[in-house]
Amino acid sequence: FRVVIVLATTMLCHHNGLTSHQHATPAAMPSLARVSSCSSRGMMKIKNNLMRHASAVSSLGLARPARKVVRVQAVDAAQPFDFEHKATTKMAAEGKLKIGIVGFGTFGQFLAQRFAAKGHRVLATSRSNYHDIAKQIGCDYYTDANDFCEEHPDVVVLATSILSTESVLKSLPVQRLKRSTLFVDVLSVKEFPKQLLLSTLPPEVDVLCCHPMFGPDSGKGSWQGLNFMFERVRIQGAPDGKRHKRCETFLNFFKEEGCRMVEMTCEEHDIQAASTQFVTHTVGRMLGAMQLKSTDINTKGFDALLNLVNNTANDSFELYYGLFLYNQNATDELERLENAFEAVKKQLLGRLHDIARAQIFPDGMVGPRGAQLGTLPSAPAQPPLPSALAPASLPPASKTIDITAKPVETGKK
Repeated sequence: FRVVIVLATTMLCHHNGLTSHQHATPAAMPSLARVSSCSSRGMMKIKNNLMRHASAVSSLGLARPARKVVRVQAVDAAQPFDFEHKATTKMAAEGKLKIGIVGFGTFGQFLAQRFAAKGHRVLATSRSNYHDIAKQIGCDYYTDANDFCEEHPDVVVLATSILSTESVLKSLPVQRLKRSTLFVDVLSVKEFPKQLLLSTLPPEVDVLCCHPMFGPDSGKGSWQGLNFMFERVRIQGAPDGKRHKRCETFLNFFKEEGCRMVEMTCEEHDIQAASTQFVTHTVGRMLGAMQLKSTDINTKGFDALLNLVNNTANDSFELYYGLFLYNQNATDELERLENAFEAVKKQLLGRLHDIARAQIFPDGMVGPRGAQLGTLPSAPAQPPLPSALAPASLPPASKTIDITAKPVETGKK
């Protein structure tokens, strides 16, 4: 627009006989008033000239250039102070959690792999160096527990061994975590960690006790139908608040994987687990000590026993000892198992003893001191042993030879 005005002014001045120097001076300005006295023919000529000059300006590229789009390649300024809060809120809205795992052994890696596969951000820390394994799984690993806590995970999963849980928890810099953090234990015993978490952690944090009733061997494939026990020990806030939603998001992960969700108290869990898990581990270790081996004529039952041995043998003795030491019901179950074995053994050997006595000492046989032998208490008739397994029996009484009698004289020398 400015270019057109300058051109129009120049043309008007030129039309009135002014030089380029004169039309820039104030003295030349009154001459512009003469435009009003020009004839219509002159005005049309000026208009045509203006349009012609405007076209020329456009064709020469003298028009005002378009604005260029500015693209930001880097931001040197600090992010807003609530950036972390907004990011956390966005993740929660999408159903994803930042899950920290304390104890990155076999079971910790087992859970981390599943969490990461579902899009959750996984952090891990442990006493040993697991950087390479964590990288393969797709999670961040921290050797320093302070750095781990300063990442502010939404959920902290305790996947340590039973024996080391107390020392690990007390050495964890909990003060660097958010006060609303959800602590989850996945130990094989429940009453002990429940009391430990409630007595050790600040009252502001939430506590969820869980026990996946499977491990890396039994759960290496699908989790469909596998039992998952849990108790919401302490979840604070409104029932429809963020803390409860976070807890449900964590539990829904296992539900969506196909687990059978079983809600019960930690005390009831330990009573039932002593009759299932501890006995299973005990029998598996007993059979393992027998060094059972597969044969060419295995039955399905024997294959099941071999699988039991393999599953329990892959677990450390530390785990088995923890099941015994930190479950007060385990001692009772061990005693019951021992008594049951003795009862079966007594019944088996007792029946064999009765059969053997009946064949060795028939009724009416007199012992060396005149004692009546072979008279057994009334009992149900016992089937005879197979001939190949029957013990050697004494000859009948009528054919018994008296070795104390003198030889009969035959009259021959």
